[in-house]
Amino acid sequence: MAVRRTRITPLRAAQVYEAVLALLREVGYEALTMEAVAARVRAGKATLYRQWGSKPDLVVAALGRREPLRITQIDTGSLRGDLYALVESVGDEALQRGPTLHLGVGSAIRDHPQLRRTLRQAMLEPAMRDLSLLLRRAVRRGEVPEDCPALDLVPGMLCSVVLARPLLGEEPLTVAVMRRHLDALVFPALGLRPASTVP
Repeated sequence: MAVRRTRITPLRAAQVYEAVLALLREVGYEALTMEAVAARVRAGKATLYRQWGSKPDLVVAALGRREPLRITQIDTGSLRGDLYALVESVGDEALQRGPTLHLGVGSAIRDHPQLRRTLRQAMLEPAMRDLSLLLRRAVRRGEVPEDCPALDLVPGMLCSVVLARPLLGEEPLTVAVMRRHLDALVFPALGLRPASTVP
C-alpha cells in the first residue's frame, strides 16, 4: 500500500522558510541542518524530508519564496527622490539583514549551482531589473542623458554596496550610509547636481 504523504499548510511552510532563513543568517549554510530547522519549528525531521527531500532543496525553496521589493512602484517625480525613497522604504533593519543572509549562504553557492541560480533569480535579478527601469524612466524625463555610461553600471553598483558592506568594515549598512553612497557616487556618475544645489 502506498504511503500517504502529509501535506504541509502554506502557513506552516512559511514558518519553516523563515526558520531556514534565520538559521542561514545565524550559522551559515554548511552548519545548517534539517535537525536544527525541525527543532526551530517544532516539527519532525522526517516531515521535512518528506516535504522537501534534502537540505539543498529546502534552502532553495526558502530563498525562492522571498518576495523582492517592487522598486518601480516608487515614483516621486525625480530620480533623486526615487532613490532616496527606495532606501527609506527598505529601512535600516532590512539593509543589515539582507547581506547577512547572503554571507550565510557564502561559499556554498560555488558547490551548489541551484542555490546560486535561486539566489540570483529571487533577489538580485528583480532588483537589478527594477533599478534599470527606474533609471530609464529618468532618461525619459530628461534627467539623465541617454548615452550616460553609468546607466548600465549603477544597478550593479548599488547591489554591490549592499552585498559587500559586511566585508568592508564594522559600520553597519543603514539608510544614512546608503544616502551617502547615492550623493557621493551614484548621482555624480549620472551627471546629477549635488543635492545642495537642487532648488
